[in-house]
Amino acid sequence: MGTVRDLHDVERPGVVRTAAPPHGQTEAIRERWIMAAAVVAPVAAALLLIPWRGHLDTAANALILVVVIVAVASTGRRLAAALSALVSAVAFDFFLTRPYYSLRITRTSDLITEILLLVVGLAVGELAARGRHHRRAATTGRDQVARLHSVTEMAATGRDPQEIAAAACRELEHLLSLRDSRFSTRPDTGIKGQIRPDGRVVVGTILWASSDLGLPTHGVDLPVRGHGQVVGHFIATPVVGVPIPHENLLVAVAVADQVGSAMVADATRSNA
Repeated sequence: MGTVRDLHDVERPGVVRTAAPPHGQTEAIRERWIMAAAVVAPVAAALLLIPWRGHLDTAANALILVVVIVAVASTGRRLAAALSALVSAVAFDFFLTRPYYSLRITRTSDLITEILLLVVGLAVGELAARGRHHRRAATTGRDQVARLHSVTEMAATGRDPQEIAAAACRELEHLLSLRDSRFSTRPDTGIKGQIRPDGRVVVGTILWASSDLGLPTHGVDLPVRGHGQVVGHFIATPVVGVPIPHENLLVAVAVADQVGSAMVADATRSNA
């Protein structure tokens, strides 16, 4: 297989090396801002209502706080919505019900309103979280198909194997939340983790729970197969602690196999 040998000869030690943006860090910052808003927004709304608390009944005040809870819940974060509901209930009791600036409740109607405020907030948060999950699943599915198609199209049109490997690295970085990836025709003996053809991740003989823990910190080896042979390896360095769904791993295996098929086909043409 001439082309595979040629890649092996020129590689020092990898043909392709690219760096992906830290997606996990961006998501973590966004989560912190949402959690901060879940606490600050209900308190701010209650403070703004203080001048009108003698003119509005408690039900009207509660409805305004419900609007705040819905705004937080619209982000689709269940925990943020629950926290916003809890803070809203406390702020409602402390700032907007008699006796003011006290957590004591002296009227049954105020107690019922506060309980309803909490229940509505939790219910809205749950519905919003489920909606977000379904939207993300649909978006992820479309994204996975698009990434696989881009590499498949390059392989089908007979592009250079190194160019296909470079494109595959970029797609794998997004699929697997990688800090860095490279293609090599040699395995990296320092990497103990491996992505198997069935999408499972193993470290030695131990099955790794990538959907909970993310990929192994020290990296993983994704073998590149073509016509039943291992013709290369993608060496992947992950963003630590970002969970990787099994579906993403299966798509990553398919992307690597497209590269392997392209390499074998190019080698066959070269030897013809």
